[in-house]
Amino acid sequence: MKERVLISTFNSPDYLLAAVREVRDRGIDGVEVYRPFALPELTGLLGMRPSRLPWFCLSLGLVGAGLKVWFEFWTTAVDWPVNVGGKPWNSLLAFVPVTFEVLVLFAAVSTILGFLLTRRLFPGKKTIEGIGSSADDQFILVLRPRPNEFDEGDLERLLQGHQAVSNWKEWEA
Repeated sequence: MKERVLISTFNSPDYLLAAVREVRDRGIDGVEVYRPFALPELTGLLGMRPSRLPWFCLSLGLVGAGLKVWFEFWTTAVDWPVNVGGKPWNSLLAFVPVTFEVLVLFAAVSTILGFLLTRRLFPGKKTIEGIGSSADDQFILVLRPRPNEFDEGDLERLLQGHQAVSNWKEWEA
């Protein structure tokens, strides 16, 4: 299925933010922004919720650390207790350094996997041609208006008022 998208490029983040503000005021929901650096103002303008990724990272890090402590305690104190130098079998303080390392490992891997899943990034995903490396030095606004909802010329004039270079593209969805 082909989808018609309007791709606009901006040279300044101020022009991009003003254009996004005006486009959202007109009721267009299909808005994507590609940029070379983070713009915290966009979160509010695009109506995005705060990310749940930090909580995902923390929870899976703690789960990994908990499983590691349980496993180490079970192996040293329950399954195969070995008396080494008269030290107690269940000395939890000896587990702290490795537990911290496992917590960091689980948190890092879960953050990467959580990011890929929430952003729906998977091998073979089709992208819009023409964006590629142009987001390295330009600000790109992609609009996906519903058919016959807005006048194409009106949208282009609106974006050109904010110093944008726009063009329509057919994209295979």
